[in-house]
Amino acid sequence: MSFAEVAWKGACSMLHFSCDMCRQSLPPGHNTRYVIQMEVYAAAEIVPLTEQDLDSDSLDDLSDYLTELEASPHPATTPAVPAYQKLRYDLCAHCHSRFMRDPLNRDAAPKLDFSKN
Repeated sequence: MSFAEVAWKGACSMLHFSCDMCRQSLPPGHNTRYVIQMEVYAAAEIVPLTEQDLDSDSLDDLSDYLTELEASPHPATTPAVPAYQKLRYDLCAHCHSRFMRDPLNRDAAPKLDFSKN
């Protein structure tokens, strides 16, 4: 066995995993561990360019926009949401089954039954 393989095995034995849903400990080799990876990004619509877009001066438009932002009495107070996020979760077998049945957790949302008045 090479030095790299021995070092990797030693490092893996020190890693601790727990289920990100129920917090159950997931020791190596004891339980099955599932990894969920998600990418979240804004879906952008492609807007075709028009003659007006090509004729306008983009630098002037940007300068006007920045001037408006600086003059605004109420600057944006909400933190910027990242345009792209890559998320990773470790799940135990039970939580993995729950996730696969209802990935958006819609069953947990209260169901409202309005009358037909």
